[in-house]
Amino acid sequence: MYKIEQKDFGYYLTFSGFIKKEEMEEWYKESLALLEKAPAHFGVFADLRDMKPLPAESQSVMEEGQKNYKQKGMVRSVVVLSSSIPTMQFKRIAKTTGIYQWERYIDASNNKDWEATGINWIKDEIDPDAK
Repeated sequence: MYKIEQKDFGYYLTFSGFIKKEEMEEWYKESLALLEKAPAHFGVFADLRDMKPLPAESQSVMEEGQKNYKQKGMVRSVVVLSSSIPTMQFKRIAKTTGIYQWERYIDASNNKDWEATGINWIKDEIDPDAK
């Protein structure tokens, strides 16, 4: 399951469960339509806490989607996860698509304030990785 919500900072994406290629393609098409009306610069918050690892065919669609978000004006993004395999997948995807330097990863199991931490990165560039 996925959901896209517009927020004052940009887009809040939620993915949960097992996302097959067909559903990922629906997300991709819906994202394309939304991005046609996107502001010049925006952030993306991705809540993947309840998502299962992505199959390879879904990963390739996600890669194209990430490229589109970046090309349309994404300046920063945050990905909130709670398991190691999706974390590894999304770091690899971000490196492949060229967004890694603008993306931060938050382990929700170790950060009770994961949502505020992510929004602080998107809105105010407060790096959750800075010690």
